[in-house]
Amino acid sequence: MTLPPLIPGRLVKRYKRFLADVALEDGSLVTAHCPNSGSMLGCNLPGLPVMLSLSPNPNRKLAYTWELVQVGGFWVGLNTMLPNRLAEEAILDGTISELQGYRQLRREVPYGSERSRIDILLEGDQGRCFVEVKNVTLVADGLALFPDAVTERGQKHLRELIEVVKNGARGVILFTVQRGDGRAVAPADVIDPTYGRLLREAVVQGVEALAYRALVSPEQIRLTERLAVQLD
Repeated sequence: MTLPPLIPGRLVKRYKRFLADVALEDGSLVTAHCPNSGSMLGCNLPGLPVMLSLSPNPNRKLAYTWELVQVGGFWVGLNTMLPNRLAEEAILDGTISELQGYRQLRREVPYGSERSRIDILLEGDQGRCFVEVKNVTLVADGLALFPDAVTERGQKHLRELIEVVKNGARGVILFTVQRGDGRAVAPADVIDPTYGRLLREAVVQGVEALAYRALVSPEQIRLTERLAVQLD
């Protein structure tokens, strides 16, 4: 995925979940939209280098969007609108080898008893595969951890995937790690123990847990390699 030209700056503060004040290189201060509703633990420290996109829409309330932050020498992709597109690209170009062989790919398809929308639905002669995509930005002690805040929505998605598998289809939880310094993915049990328990239960019930790391730069983001998912 090629990114639009980005504007460098330094984070001043992130607040009200969806707002961030950023000091640009010319000394001006702008307020940018933060397209990430999580806690962004470790990624929202004042002074960190950031990259913003600038919308061409003159009627938009906030012209800037916070796209990247640099942590420990690695660029981290924050925009939670991108992982589904990253996953779709990586399926279509063959990068995610585990999700090949399907004739059709659809996005945001309604499913389940809790009225969810699956991020990606794959269909083919081998049946249907429901893929739920999660964005991972938190790394601690070399492990990429999800979630970075309690997520009732994420818990619901795991319950839906368990039902999908019980009904004879394939269910996959796909963690997209938008940073380069995590050696594996694990549930953040300290942050959301219920999610960790449900993830382990889902895997026991037949839901597949996959994780792929993204190569993130100010020019492009793309999924490149599979990471292990550690549930022990």
